[in-house]
Parts: sequence; C-alpha cells; structure tokens
Amino acid sequence: MKTFYDKSIEEVVKELNTDMDQGISKEEVSRRLKEYGENRLEEKESRGIFQMFLDQFRDFLVLILIGASIVSMIVGEATDAVIILLIVILNSVLGVFQENRANNALKALKDMAAPQAKVIREGILEKVPSSELVPGDVVILEAGDYIPADLRLVQSVNLKIEEAALTGESVPVEKSARERVEKDAGIGDRVNSAFMSTVVTYGRGKGIVVATGMNTEIGKVASMLEAVEEGPTPLQRKLDQLGKLLGSVCLGICGIIFILGLLRGQEVIEIFMTAVSLAVAAIPEGLPTVVTVVLALGMQKMIKKDAIMKRLGAVETLGSTTVICTDKTGTLTQNKMTVVKIFDGENLWDVTGRGYTTEGEIKKEGSLGKFEPETSPALERLLRAGVLCNDAHLKKGVDEIIGDPTEGALVVLGAKGGYPQETLMAEMPRIGEIPFDSKRKLMSTFHQHKKGIVMYTKGAPDVVLSRCKYIFKDGNPIELTEQDRVRIMEQNHSFANEALRVLALAYKMPEEVKEVLDEEKDLIFLGLVGMIDPPRDEAKEAVAICKKAGIRVVMITGDHKTTGSAIGKAIGIIDRDEEALDGKELDALSDEELKEKVKRVNVFARVSPEHKVRLIKAVKENGEIAAMTGDGVNDAPALKQADIGIAMGITGTDVAKEAADMILTDDNFASIVDAVEEGRTIFGNIRKFVGFLLSCNIGELLVIFIAMLFGAEVPLLPIHLLWINLITDAFPAFALGVEPKEEGIMERPPRDPDEPIVNKEMSIAVGIQSISLALAALLSFWYGLNHFNGEDALTAARTYCFITLVVGELLRAYSARSEEKMIYKMKIFSNMFLNISVLGSLLLLMAVVYIPFLQPIFHTVSLSLFELDMALLFAMIPLIGGEIAKKLK
Repeated sequence: MKTFYDKSIEEVVKELNTDMDQGISKEEVSRRLKEYGENRLEEKESRGIFQMFLDQFRDFLVLILIGASIVSMIVGEATDAVIILLIVILNSVLGVFQENRANNALKALKDMAAPQAKVIREGILEKVPSSELVPGDVVILEAGDYIPADLRLVQSVNLKIEEAALTGESVPVEKSARERVEKDAGIGDRVNSAFMSTVVTYGRGKGIVVATGMNTEIGKVASMLEAVEEGPTPLQRKLDQLGKLLGSVCLGICGIIFILGLLRGQEVIEIFMTAVSLAVAAIPEGLPTVVTVVLALGMQKMIKKDAIMKRLGAVETLGSTTVICTDKTGTLTQNKMTVVKIFDGENLWDVTGRGYTTEGEIKKEGSLGKFEPETSPALERLLRAGVLCNDAHLKKGVDEIIGDPTEGALVVLGAKGGYPQETLMAEMPRIGEIPFDSKRKLMSTFHQHKKGIVMYTKGAPDVVLSRCKYIFKDGNPIELTEQDRVRIMEQNHSFANEALRVLALAYKMPEEVKEVLDEEKDLIFLGLVGMIDPPRDEAKEAVAICKKAGIRVVMITGDHKTTGSAIGKAIGIIDRDEEALDGKELDALSDEELKEKVKRVNVFARVSPEHKVRLIKAVKENGEIAAMTGDGVNDAPALKQADIGIAMGITGTDVAKEAADMILTDDNFASIVDAVEEGRTIFGNIRKFVGFLLSCNIGELLVIFIAMLFGAEVPLLPIHLLWINLITDAFPAFALGVEPKEEGIMERPPRDPDEPIVNKEMSIAVGIQSISLALAALLSFWYGLNHFNGEDALTAARTYCFITLVVGELLRAYSARSEEKMIYKMKIFSNMFLNISVLGSLLLLMAVVYIPFLQPIFHTVSLSLFELDMALLFAMIPLIGGEIAKKLK
C-alpha cells in the first residue's frame, strides 16, 4: 500500500493529481468514487440469529444433555426432561447473545466516522457527507472537527489533534505539515498526517485525502476486528473435555451393566430401565446449571468491585489468567499530567501531590518532610509565569482541568505554591499574546501590573534557552553564562531521562505590547518544570500482588519507550531498561523471535494496533492465558484477540467496550486484580462441586456394577437413583459453588491452562471417594439383607442402602468444601447455603422413607431408631474417605 507521510507536499499533490487551492473537479470525484468506493467501513455479512442458535447445539456436552433429557422422558421423568431442555435452550440463547455482541464492536467503530466534511472542490468550499470523500480531496480542518479520512497535511497553524483513541497518546499531538517522516515511522510519529475518527483540539489546518474507507488506519482496525475470531474460553474447553469423558465412561459402564443383566437372565425391560436410570444419575445434568448460576453470582459480586462482566465465562477466564497485558495511560497511571520536579537555575525542587488536586507542597530536593516554608525569588516568578502564560482552567471543587493537560499541570502547580489562577489573573490581567506555534515551539502572553508590562514565555527548553540572554538569580536578572547554559541543558536531559515532559519558562519587561515574534528574544530565564502522568498509588500494590500470584504484568503503550520504562520501573513491572522494546524493534522480529521475546520483555512502547494483536497472539501461542486492557479504537482488535478483553469504563471508547469481555467502571488496574481473585475463587468452587458430583455419581455406578458383577441383587431401583440424583446433585453442589474464598488464593501460582478440570490429583481423590461411597452403600445393603427376614428383607436392605448413600453424599459435601484443608480445621457450618441444602435434602429423604403413601412408590420401609443409626454409621465412611484422599494428596 502506498505511503504519503514520507513524501513532500509537492510529491503528494502530483501523485494524487490534485490542487491545494482548487481541489478536484466533481467529474473526477464521481470517477474516483467508482474506483475507490465510498468512504465508509465495511462489515462482512454475518450469520442470522437462527443460524447462530442452531450452531450452539454442536457442543458435545449439550448433545449429552439432550440425550439425558430423552432418557429421562423414556423412564417417565418428564420434569427432569423439561428442566434439562430449558438449560440447553438458556445456554444457547446466551451463546447467541455473546456472538451477536461481538458484531456490535464494528458497528460502534462505524459510528465514529465524521458525518460531514468541509472540502474544497473546483475552488469552492462546501460541506459534503464524509462517505463521498475520495483520495485527492482537499479537506479544511478546524478545532472540534472529526477527521473524516486519512489526510496528508499541507497546512497547519498551531494544529493539535487528539489521537488517544487510535494511538494511546495521553496528550494531543502537535502537527506540522512541512515535516517529512521516515518510512518506518509508527502512527504516533507521523506528525504530518491526520487520521480518520481522531479530533482536532486546537488550531486549524488543511489536508489532502490519501486513504478512505477500509484503507484508512481505522479501516485496518476494522479489518482486524473482522479477522479476529473469539475462541472458546478455557472453562468452555474444559467442560467440553469433561462432557466427552463423562459421556463415554457413563455410556460404557451402563452398556456393561445391561450386558451383565442379560447374562444373568433378568428381564430385558427391567435391566434396560436400570441401565437408563443409572445413565441419568451418572450424567451430571445439573453441572451446566450450577456453573451458570455460580458464574452469574460472580458477575454480581464483580459489579460491587467496579468490574462489569459482559459474559459469564469471563469471570472464570480471568481467574486462570497467567499474563495481564495492560495499557499505561489511565489504567496504571492517573491520566492527569502533574509537575513533580522544578529547576530554578540553581536549586532543584520536589513537588508532592498527584493529579489535579491542589493539595501538595513544593520543597527543596532532599528536604521533603520539613515544615519550614522554603522558596526562592526565581521559583515564585516561575510559578506566576506558569499560571499566567496559560489557556487552561481548573474546575472548582471537582479537580478537573478544562484545556490542555500540560497547561493544566502548571495551573495546579501555581495553586500549590500559593498562586491561585483567579487571583493572579485579576492582579495581572492579560493584555496581549503571541499564541503557541508548533514551528516556534513557544507561547508568550503580556500582562499589566503595577510596575508596567511583563511578558511571560514558555516552551521547549532548547528553544527558550536559545532566546534567553539573562538568568534570574538572587532576585535579579544577570548575564547568562555558557556555564549556566550547560548546567540547564544537563538538567533538562536529566529530567527527560526520568521520562518527564519538560517545559522552560522565561520573562522580560517590554515597554509596550508588541504582538510580533521579534519580542521573543533577550529573555530572562526562570527555570524548568518536569511533569509526568503519575502512576496510580494502588497500581504498584496490585502489580506486587500479581507477582505473588504468579501472574506477569506486561505494559503495552503507544507512548515513548523512555516514558513506558520509567512508569514500568516505578510500579515494579520491570527493573531494567533492557526489559523494554519499541515498535521499530518489534517490526524487526519474526513471529518465532517475538514468541521468545514476550517471555522476558515486559514493556512494549510506541506500538500500533497491529503490534498489539501480534503481541497477544504470541503470548497465547506460548500457552499463556492472556488478559488485555485498553480504552481506544486501537486496542479493540487486541481486546477481541485476548482470552479476556478488559475495557475502561470512564475513558474507553464504545468500540473498545463492545469488543471487550469486561468493563472497569473505575479504570483502575487494582480492580483487575480483585477480579482475578474472584475468578480463582469461582474456578476453585467449580472444581469442588465437580469433584463432589463425580465422586457421588461414580459411587452410584460402582454400587450397581459391583453388585451385579458378584451376582447379588440390585441394591438400588431406578426410582432410588433418580431421587438421589434430584436431592444430592443440585442443591449441595450449588452450595459448594458459593463457598467464600480460601485464604492465600492469591499466593498460589496460576494453574496450567492446559490442565483439565479433573486433573491427576482430583482423579485419585475422586477414585478414593467413589470407592468409599460404594463400599459404604454395599456394606449397608449387605447388613440390611442379613438383619431383616421375610418378604420385606430386600426392600428394607435397599432402604438401608438408599439412606446410607444419600446421607453419605450429604456428609461428603462438607468434606468437599476444601480440596486441601481437613474438615476439623474448617468452620464447618459457616456455609449457610450448604446447611440449608443438606437439611432440605434430609427432609426429602425422610419423607420418602417414613410417609406411608410414598413408601410403595419409592419401595421403602420405615426403620427404627437403632436401624437408622446403623445406616447413618455406614454413611460416615465416605466422609472419612474424603479426608483420607486429602491426606494422600
């Protein structure tokens, strides 16, 4: 694709066959519209809602659930069948909603395009719909205008453009039409260009359209959004694996049981009903329901912690995160320029306080904490100069700035030093000015005061110093020596190395107001101010927590490498400058080299949207679970590419919010850490109830399988299995899903992203627990057969087995509250939901055992207190087995 930022204005005019003053003819516009198409963002034809809905039923676990509902219908459990189908439909509707939401990101991007543009055609200035712009059109720009297409500037007068949405730059970019930029320059360094959807904040300009529609930089972002496909979350992948495993194992065992029954000569319908009932009991159809509810409750908790989760799986995904790729501006920093250092020509001063609050002190370097007031004549004049040579204003009571952030920092500095803007402006009203010019890199204002007229000047340190003849020392202007100049520039470099944005201030006393550039000479140097967008206080602590939790924090910023490195070091992301790379260095790396680099480099600066997508891709290809934060249009493709995209709620664009899975309502990195903790808690709870469900269901399978293997009577009838399934699967499992977080959860390393929910350790624990449950039930059944006589002996033995199995599973639920901690170390009854669930399940159990009209339906008999005690004694075995499994683990 052609580039124009690396060409002169004359070359651009010639190549696009246009005229800076006349523009192009209307006939030419029509021809070019046919050639290049309309200046609008395209989107590929998306699948219909119905097609999206049908696609949701391809999931293996969903197919297993549909099978379970059919089986439930066959055995006469219509209620179970309806509930399972409702679960399937609910999950499908949620899936369609998530997919449809992803398409909204591009729609939001399209809405950012300017609706109209001021264009010169055939020498006449007119307003036209921006969709009708073509390469070669000459566009006029003024403050407040949206840039309607990508432009090569041909005129710029004090032109500043807000490009944060596209580049991540925290302050408006000064543009210069006559600059010629290197071919490999990143978007943020193309100062002679303007980009579609960015905004003119100051000055005016003229530009020639060089790209429209999908060929613009914003169009490239749209293309990337279309190209990036959201894959399943880690939880979805693991549940799918679990579903396939459970389905295969359950169907296999049920098939074996059916064959054993046939070999024993049982009636086909009887053994078929047993096998089918066992399948229904064994397949945990309650699992998706519990997962959905637990994740939904997690979403509600996160709202209270300033995080809105846009989809259920996002909570758990964040909990499994191993790398957080974060933007700098506004997330790790306050997005408020703050003066932190002053050099008055002789002394260095530290400034406390952050943001736009006027609370803070100015103290000589090394004297912070002393209470005696300190000042110097040069410092006081410098503070006045910063406040008066300024177009920004501080909003009263809300700590906000109207105007340029850099100028706002000087207003706040003045207030800290005892020079409030309103008072100073009243004492020394402005009577003239020479506005800022990007060529001069200076701004000067004239003020009336008691002794006459004073002119204050601020600007780039090297430029201001070149205009100075004197320096203000000991209350008087004296000749500026070469030694002074060297010292000032050394201090300027020192500030710059600390990633501070540096401005110089000077003044003179003219006899009259002359709004001519000749006045900006023979100035009296006052000093330098160094400012920065400071790190958030809580960000450093949050990064430290991440490190302890084994999560790597990577900063990806559009800002300069020096600034990125300084902030990275300040909050503990990096220790050395070597741990940072910029966009040019990234371009030189192959994909394989980048995969290695992202393992060690933690700060990436001056990056483009394409770089961000590459970085996220490289992180994921290394087997990491990547979270990405962002607020601008430039972040949207990477937000979509990441395992979990996190958008800023305050500063974030609609495009970023639509592409993200999670929105931070306070734009605070610390809230991400809270969300990670919640995610880890939720996944831990999912493992708890999965382990509980598996040990119970496999235990039930073993009871039937072992009994039939040894030629014994079947200990449980289909109705027993279905009732056990109802009262032990849903409620206790749900209660385990809302367990409070365990201590030290953020001191554990992240789990292996490829590790299944049921890992080796859990498999061993589930095996021990299932065997102990089956053992308890079979011993209880055997005891019942030998304890009772007569025709009711088998029914009584089955009642024994039934009670032992249900109570054993309910007691197991208390053991399952922690995979590590022994039951005697827990606050055993602290989970109110579990207590209520267990009590409710026990009441339902007692109802079918002791209510006379239910006994024939459930094939149970009443047991005496002694007989019930024996069943309960056997029920202790699974609890003991669960605790033994923890010890072995």
